[in-house]
Amino acid sequence: MSRRADSDETRATARPDREDGDRPDPPDPLGRGGRPDRDDRDSRDDRGWTAADADARPDQPGADAAAEPVRTEEAHITAARTGRALTTSALHAAATGADTFPAVLREALGRRGLSLERVSERLKARGITISQATLSSWQRGRSQPERARSLRAVDVLEEILDLPAGTLRSLLGPRRPRGRTTPPGAEGAALQILGEDSVVEKALGARFRHFNQETSSLMVHDIVRIGESGTMSGFSTTNVLRAGRAGADRALFVLSFDDEAAEPVDIRVTCGRLAEATYLKGLKSLVLEIHFGRKLAKLDTTVVSYAVEVSPSLTPATHYERWSRTNLHEYLQQVYFHPGALPVDCHRYVREKVGAPPRAQRRIPLGAAHDVHVLTSRCKPGVHGVAWEYGP
Repeated sequence: MSRRADSDETRATARPDREDGDRPDPPDPLGRGGRPDRDDRDSRDDRGWTAADADARPDQPGADAAAEPVRTEEAHITAARTGRALTTSALHAAATGADTFPAVLREALGRRGLSLERVSERLKARGITISQATLSSWQRGRSQPERARSLRAVDVLEEILDLPAGTLRSLLGPRRPRGRTTPPGAEGAALQILGEDSVVEKALGARFRHFNQETSSLMVHDIVRIGESGTMSGFSTTNVLRAGRAGADRALFVLSFDDEAAEPVDIRVTCGRLAEATYLKGLKSLVLEIHFGRKLAKLDTTVVSYAVEVSPSLTPATHYERWSRTNLHEYLQQVYFHPGALPVDCHRYVREKVGAPPRAQRRIPLGAAHDVHVLTSRCKPGVHGVAWEYGP
C-alpha cells in the first residue's frame, strides 16, 4: 500500500520495483496525444500513504482514451472521527468533480467509450480539425476552448457525446490569457516526481492543478506498523507545514493502496480538523482534507497529524515509500514489525521519480523494538523508501 500526503507521499507494497499508475514523463507537456494544432492556440495552455498513501494501476497502452471517471457508487466515506458526516452530494462532487467543463467532458467521453483519437476523427469528418493534444488539454482543465473554431467544436462535441445543447458551452469559464503557460509551481513540481496521469492527479481531478500550492512541508515523520501476517495494520504521519502566502488554512493528502483488500477503516486527526475523508475504491485511494483551524500568515508554520487503521490486505507489504516535491528539512521514516513477522533484511533507497529504478541503497539494522528507521536531513525532492524481505 502506498500513501501520498500533500507534496509528500508514502507507500508500502508487496512489489517494491513496480510503481502502479506511473509512467515516464512524456516529451509533450500537453499529453500523449501529440503536439497541438499550430493554429489552435488555446490548446497551448499548460497543462500520501505509503504503507499509508498509494498509486494507481498503469494505464493501458495507447491510452488516448479519456480517463475513466470514478463511479459514485464506488466511492464511500470511511469511518472517521470527525464529529460530522459528509453528505451524499459532497461525496458525489469529490468523486466526479461535477459541474466543471473538464469533469463533464471526461464523464461524457467515458460514458460513450470514445477515445480522443476517435473524437478527433469525428470532428474532422465534420470539417473541424482539433488535435488529440488539444482535447486532452481540455478534459484535464489545462486549457479551454476560446477561439471561434474551438467553440464550434464544442457545439459539435455536444452532439457527438449525446449531451443537451449548451451543456459544455455553459460551463466554460472566462477567457484566459493568450500564449503558452507553464504549470503552477506546486503542480509542476508534483508532475516532475509523479509523471502524467498519476493516481494523485486522478483522485484530485481539477484540484490537482492547485495541489497545496499555498504550503510546503518542512518536516515529516511517518510511522508504519506491520502486523503478524506481514500486512500493514496502520500508519501515522506528523507533518510540519509552512505557508508560502498569507491566508493558507488547509491541506490535501492523498493516500493510496496497492491491494484492493486493504482499505482505511478508521481515521483520527490529532492536529488539525478533518473536513473530508473520501475513499475512492476504483482508485484505491483516500483523499483527506485537513483544516488548520486558522489562517496562516506568510511563512507561518502549523502541524498536521493523522493516523489511519487499515483492513488486512491479501499479500504482505515489503516496502514503504514517500514522495516529496520539495526539499524537506528533515524526514523520519519508522517501520515497526510484529515479533511474529520479523524481516531478515531491510534497506533504504531513493528514486529520482515514481517508476525510476532505486538508487543509493543501503542496509539498515533492525532495532530492539523490532523497528527500522531512516532519518534524512536536507531531504531532496524524489521518492524515499524502506524495503524489507522475509525469510523462507
